Amino acid sequence: MSLAGSINRQTRTGETAKAVTHVLPVGQRLLSLDFLRGVIMTVLILGETGVFQKLPVAFNNSFTRFLSAQFEHSKWRGLHIWDILLPAFMLMAGTSMAYSFKRQKEQPDYTWSRSFNKILKRSFWLLFWGVLIYSVRDNHLNFQLSNVLTQLAFTTLFSFFVINLKVEWQLIASVACLLIPELLYRSIHIPGFDEPFVKNRNAGAYIDSIILSNFDDNHGTNSINFIASTAHTIWGLMAGQLLLSGKRSYHKLSRIAIFGFIILVLGFALDLTNITPMLKWISTSSFVLATGGITLIILAICYEWIDIRKHQRGLMPFTVVGMNSIFIYLFFIFIGAKWLYGYANTLIVGLLNLLSVPFEVGAIISCLAVFAAEWYLCYFLYKKKLFFKL
Repeated sequence: MSLAGSINRQTRTGETAKAVTHVLPVGQRLLSLDFLRGVIMTVLILGETGVFQKLPVAFNNSFTRFLSAQFEHSKWRGLHIWDILLPAFMLMAGTSMAYSFKRQKEQPDYTWSRSFNKILKRSFWLLFWGVLIYSVRDNHLNFQLSNVLTQLAFTTLFSFFVINLKVEWQLIASVACLLIPELLYRSIHIPGFDEPFVKNRNAGAYIDSIILSNFDDNHGTNSINFIASTAHTIWGLMAGQLLLSGKRSYHKLSRIAIFGFIILVLGFALDLTNITPMLKWISTSSFVLATGGITLIILAICYEWIDIRKHQRGLMPFTVVGMNSIFIYLFFIFIGAKWLYGYANTLIVGLLNLLSVPFEVGAIISCLAVFAAEWYLCYFLYKKKLFFKL
């Protein structure tokens, strides 16, 4: 756990956005980054309560059915809103990494080895907690590398090795991260695992069956997803370093937005032409490209709106979550999913039913109450200036 200062507020200026050269002073937070992480985690903790799946039960219409479908992972091929959250968080982690590394380099005792040791420790704890949170399921041991923390442990470490390289080499490294698993899936022909993009019949599934304690045949393969996902973190790192540069604001925005648009189009083109289908469960290149493009475009929009134009009202409900994103993730996995959700549902639905509130409506109210409690916990930590980091 470490303590950090509260968000620094910048005053408005009379300069036009086009003329601004926007460089944050040392120690100042990028508000759009905290906001976006907060949005991601807010949607995630709200979705984990199960509220979107309970909406069509209580209010069955086309809109609630659409929401319910979008806030579940795609069954195999396709792209839902819920699928974008993990890639978006990993890309934001890369952007945050750029700012953190810049602060480290400006310290008088900075050395590369000191920064590398910090990354090693962070990666170790990310891997430790990522494995631990799913290590026991259905009363048996279950080791997997599928969640955001375990993948982030690897992508953070690998991204650190390109952090001092020129942007051209960083881009080449990200392309390599996409090509390596693509070649593995297409070139390895093992009997029973020789169909690259068929669930449980590809090379990745074979690797899972060897290295995991039990093969998760519901979700295809997960253990080598971090290779392709490293591209997300590298792109976030590239975006962060560009935002930290002394270039003019619209130059930064156009670079990020155009690059995001290009890889977004490329991702969907690979899927629509059936060259590489969009498969979240094995992080195909089309999936990584499309989700990375979506996130970069949103990042550019938020940066322009929040950090340049200074539209900063109403951010607090999200930034308080974004500034303790790792903590709240561990909280709703360890406590929320394993105990709080079920207890609150039984208690609140039962009490509301005594007041003649239908069970289906009570279930939604219960989800919202749990979400409010988790949000307030983040707000409490924010007010106390307590920010948990790995």
